[in-house]
Amino acid sequence: MMPQTGMLLAAGLGTRMRPITDHTPKPLVKVGGKALIDWTLDQLAAANVPRAVVNVHHLAPLLVAHLKNRKAPAVSISDETEKLLDTGGGVVKALPLLGLAPFFVFNCDAIIQDGAAPALARLAAAWDPTSLDVLMLVHPRECAHGFDGPGDFFAENDGTLRRRGTAPSAPFVYTGATILHPRVLADETPIPFSMNKIWDRAIAAGRMKAVVHDGAWYHVGTPEAVGATDALLAAS
Repeated sequence: MMPQTGMLLAAGLGTRMRPITDHTPKPLVKVGGKALIDWTLDQLAAANVPRAVVNVHHLAPLLVAHLKNRKAPAVSISDETEKLLDTGGGVVKALPLLGLAPFFVFNCDAIIQDGAAPALARLAAAWDPTSLDVLMLVHPRECAHGFDGPGDFFAENDGTLRRRGTAPSAPFVYTGATILHPRVLADETPIPFSMNKIWDRAIAAGRMKAVVHDGAWYHVGTPEAVGATDALLAAS
């Protein structure tokens, strides 16, 4: 079943994107003709996901102004202007807006283009709330645009995930998209912590798996990546 809400993590400082982010929050940086955050919001709208929650901190008024007239999905703001809570704490703070059902969680520094089938529909089809607490969309490292790291995960054919650990490289990278069941955050408080804590716990319990993305994926984390991604999108 398709989750009915998406959480967009838009509160980061965008330090790697400076000097652009000195005056523009990273989610509003334009790539391929539109703001980074709108790539994800448009994807949610295309999947008929009616609600989105966006957390804000750095240059929050600019982001709030950009989002206030958005009709699809309808956007609620989780305000972190007083204290930045990292990825995990930010989701915990937003739980009253997210509800009790499973929801999408997205980073705002990537563009996910659909492959043979819409990426969000593929995630939703693979989601099983009886056996999973987290379902992650991963992408093959060898064709990940804008990513030059050693990779994040090993993934088996059944979706079972394993961290790269001490291996020199791993074949899959995190795309910035997951489905999350809120029960995994039941004992957490809205203090700064990384979502990695939740993932590691779910992996250890055998309750986190992956779907391998079959479309294009662009990581846009630096000023140089903006121009490079613009060129790749134009060429495609």
